[in-house]
Amino acid sequence: MLSVLRVHLPSDIPIVGCELTPYVLLRRPDKTVATDDVPESAPLDGHFLRYKWYRIQSDRKVAVCSVHPSEQATLQCLGCVKAKIPVAKSYHCSPKCFSDAWQHHRVLHDRAASAVNENGNEEEEIFGRFNSSGSGVINASLTGSASSTSLTNGSTPLYPAAVTQRSGGETWFEVGHSKTYTPTADDIGHVLKFECVVVDAETKLPVGHANTILTSRVIPAPSPSPRRLIPVSGADMMGHLDSDGRISSSGTFTVLSYNILSDSYASNELYSYCPSWALSWPYRRQNLLREIVGYRADIVCLQEVQSDHFEEFFAPELDKHGYQALYKRKTNEVYSGNTHTIDGCATFFRRDRFSHVKKYEVEFNKAAQSLTEVAVQTTQKKAALNRLVKDNVALIVVLEAKFSNQGVDNPGKRQLLCVANTHVNVQQELKDVKIWQVHTLLKGLEKIAASADIPMLVCGDFNSVPGSAPHSLLAMGKVDPLHPDLLVDPLSILRPHSKLTHQLPLVSAYSSFARGVGLGLEQQRRRMDPTTNEPLFTNCTRDFIGTLDYIFYTADSLTVESLLELLDEDSLRKDTALPSPEWSSDHIALLAEFRCMPRPRR
Repeated sequence: MLSVLRVHLPSDIPIVGCELTPYVLLRRPDKTVATDDVPESAPLDGHFLRYKWYRIQSDRKVAVCSVHPSEQATLQCLGCVKAKIPVAKSYHCSPKCFSDAWQHHRVLHDRAASAVNENGNEEEEIFGRFNSSGSGVINASLTGSASSTSLTNGSTPLYPAAVTQRSGGETWFEVGHSKTYTPTADDIGHVLKFECVVVDAETKLPVGHANTILTSRVIPAPSPSPRRLIPVSGADMMGHLDSDGRISSSGTFTVLSYNILSDSYASNELYSYCPSWALSWPYRRQNLLREIVGYRADIVCLQEVQSDHFEEFFAPELDKHGYQALYKRKTNEVYSGNTHTIDGCATFFRRDRFSHVKKYEVEFNKAAQSLTEVAVQTTQKKAALNRLVKDNVALIVVLEAKFSNQGVDNPGKRQLLCVANTHVNVQQELKDVKIWQVHTLLKGLEKIAASADIPMLVCGDFNSVPGSAPHSLLAMGKVDPLHPDLLVDPLSILRPHSKLTHQLPLVSAYSSFARGVGLGLEQQRRRMDPTTNEPLFTNCTRDFIGTLDYIFYTADSLTVESLLELLDEDSLRKDTALPSPEWSSDHIALLAEFRCMPRPRR
């Protein structure tokens, strides 16, 4: 007979908006063990599995800490209450938590005060305690979920909440009856119970005892602080997204570049400072999607996108928001694990703004094999391939704009755009491989440029800091023959050094913060390195902070109108580093708004 051996949840803490999928281990009638579902529509030997989810609601109200959402709150900031700041941000789990967060917390007060043009509250009124019974001010801010009338979860229809049991000051509300469940705002602060039982298909009665598991208290999903677009062109515009989420000027377009941190690399050992629930893929994918969609970029270049995550999540989810998707998976000569978890580069574009013209795939492994055949001695071929074959790729897409700013001089002229998206090799000791990969990409782009008069964008994670040889090649069009990176060249693939050039007039978009004029630029300049005119960091972990990601553009055909503001290191260090509950990658997103320059007629 069908029986349930074990149930457990892969994630220790449930989060609003993140689907819970229990692991259910079954013994089939033929004694085999499996994890397959046995629904009522396809019973096995006259039996099927019935699932139910309950919200356990205690008579005692519970608030969660705004900084450590897995902890119960023990004090509340009364300054927030007086300033009408969202109540969830007012709770803290301890006096130390409150004092540690004060530097960032007081910004909420300052913003609220400036909004009403008043001074903040006096210091002695800033926070008040409440006891664990939930008496006092906290009761006024918490509302029970008993009035909740319906929930939508997974494939289940609107589902009325029903009191199923009450004992010892607890009420159990049935909130779902499918295997998976996505916690809602009504569940915050409450424990959930999953129940799985074998049911007789004929009588519809349970057979044997129910297998149950309790979760921790549901916590709200921390949402990243909004990042503003800062104008750099000197134009008279505020740099805020319009009501449709997009810059209103029709002749401009926005490009996002973001290394989202592949789940296969997001280990608890590497990022031990990040809570395990915030490092889990079900949480991170929702947080990343919310962030990416919120930018409403016309073109999105993502790196470290696993092939299964592209096919099953990002492509279908971004399709709902009007994006067409293109993908290039890394080659797998080196990688020996599950091919579904190999990551790659994904480029998305808004169908209402661009149409797809052509796609080029760059496999650096193929280029390495061609190079070793013609330029490396026979005795060194194996060593050369071992060094050069690193599975990195680039995805080049040619798009046609569905908008125009050509004016009356060029009526009907097609506006093409070439967008390269790449992720260069990460190993710091392989400096020659990094330079060779970047040079190979640029030579390919030069061929495209020679065949068409076309603006170009080169985006991605180049795993190269400002001032390195790959950065110099991109930004300056050449590398100083005395550059120390060139000393690492055991295969002599970089010689003669005079060949390390290209003719594309590439400029780093974020260098516009150093040159631009406009409101809000001073704060951004403090987040730039004045010696390189690049951000102080785009990657921030416990062990490394620096800039590895760039958006380069051809300055003879494009101008930068605005840039997404950079993040402040101090604000990230409150969570030690990236990733964190707020930001779900170890990199930050870069976004630039461009305008196509009218081209002279040839």
